[in-house]
Amino acid sequence: MASPALNTLKKPVVHPVWLRITHWLNALAVIIMILSGWRIYNASPIFPFRIPSEWTLGGWLGGALQWHFAAMWLLAFNGLVYLLMNTGSGRLWKKFLPLRPREVIQDMLKALRGKLQHDSLDHYNAVQKLAYVSVILDLILLVVSGLAIWKSVQFPVLRDLMGGFDNARIVHFFAMAFLVVFIVVHVIMVALVPRTLLAMLRGR
Repeated sequence: MASPALNTLKKPVVHPVWLRITHWLNALAVIIMILSGWRIYNASPIFPFRIPSEWTLGGWLGGALQWHFAAMWLLAFNGLVYLLMNTGSGRLWKKFLPLRPREVIQDMLKALRGKLQHDSLDHYNAVQKLAYVSVILDLILLVVSGLAIWKSVQFPVLRDLMGGFDNARIVHFFAMAFLVVFIVVHVIMVALVPRTLLAMLRGR
């Protein structure tokens, strides 16, 4: 039996089990969708460049589409669970809100000067709040624009909201590009503060 002293020293849970599971499943789905999406893009590029085939997944268009749709369902269902659990538990409001422009600017200036602190993993600074809220909205945009491309005839309202099929592809591409930038910055920040990775693995 653990002594009272040990119980007192035990670190509180920062990320509950449901959050860690949905986080890593979302990460897996997103990576698969990006890599397979690059292969799909190469089959009919909308800009005068192609993604190096070594960075893509699927081997060919049909294979890439299969990977993309499989990961799409994982992202859709797991992402919905993530949003519902965050909303129902109150974590969404506690962690990400309020989001004030003045605080974002102040924390961004601190970050640029190397003075932004990461003392508590249980509290997000304004820059982190903006980043996480932005990527959640970006993922929603990716799903909506993806549906407008995949089921253009079945979802004409989504297609029209995107400005038509071709424009939906452009929106989808730039939403993907934003997600890639977020992942790169996120990985760099985790490398700079490795205890954030430990917390997402073991909860503390």
